[in-house]
Amino acid sequence: MPLTLLSANILMLLAVVFKFTSLPPQIPLFYSRPQGELQLGEWWLIFLIPLLMNGLFLLNTFAYHRFFGENEFVKTFFYYIKLFIIIAFTVIFLRIIFLVT
Repeated sequence: MPLTLLSANILMLLAVVFKFTSLPPQIPLFYSRPQGELQLGEWWLIFLIPLLMNGLFLLNTFAYHRFFGENEFVKTFFYYIKLFIIIAFTVIFLRIIFLVT
């Protein structure tokens, strides 16, 4: 699973590197707000998505090792939660990057 996380981080980094020159100063990040100016955030706030993804991954791993140990059902459940976190955050990040450029 750490290899999957590393791959997602590299994919997001590559997307930013290749699209950096075409990123506008403000990008739509806050989709829960009304349409228009309120949805916009500074371009550097996009890096909160990978930070949050890595934080949730580590929190999930810590919670499993701390509280559940060797329970196979919970291990499988946590595996799929981690996989969902990685895929969802990566897709959201890439959609935002490629939407604005």
